[in-house]
Amino acid sequence: MAVTKTRNRLVDVARQIFAKRGLENTTMNDIAVASGKGRRTLYTYFKSKEDLYLAVIEGELVRLLQYMNEMASTSEMSAEEKLVSLIYTHLNLVKEAVQRNGNLRAEFFRDIITVERVRKRFDENERNLFAGVVAEGVRTGEFEIDSIPLFVDILHFSLKGLEIPYIYGRLGRGLAQGVSHAIVQKMLHKMLTKNEKPNITF
Repeated sequence: MAVTKTRNRLVDVARQIFAKRGLENTTMNDIAVASGKGRRTLYTYFKSKEDLYLAVIEGELVRLLQYMNEMASTSEMSAEEKLVSLIYTHLNLVKEAVQRNGNLRAEFFRDIITVERVRKRFDENERNLFAGVVAEGVRTGEFEIDSIPLFVDILHFSLKGLEIPYIYGRLGRGLAQGVSHAIVQKMLHKMLTKNEKPNITF
């Protein structure tokens, strides 16, 4: 317990300093001094500030997943409502995390390959979460869908592609939140419920 608490303290201090100064202008000594734990303790948990940077990103993703898990487990919403809420929770919390981390934003977008590596576990968990909600909708007769994995793939990659436009306010510009929610829900409804199949050949 003490080990987890110390590690979390170091990650939180590092996040705050990175947010103010950026990754390049922060040293391990800065973090050790600010945390009050000393360099030896810091190096016990992390080999470098780059390791700490990855831990900061992972911490933000864990926080996001916790919120999403809580939402997916509620019995107060239909499966369709859960999906819409999960989509906006994902986008809103990613936006909040990027904005909250100030100067860390530059590294986040510049070092996207590293970020993707850290995101791998989160992405897998999120995909499973979406698949569970869709499967729930199928079981209750709310959804009719030929392939849950394909739908989850489309949703997952669409969400990742929407993150940057959403962060910078380019998605649904000028629309009230309620209007954009309704549009997203209508799109999902069309994808997940029985409709006439288009006669398309490839």
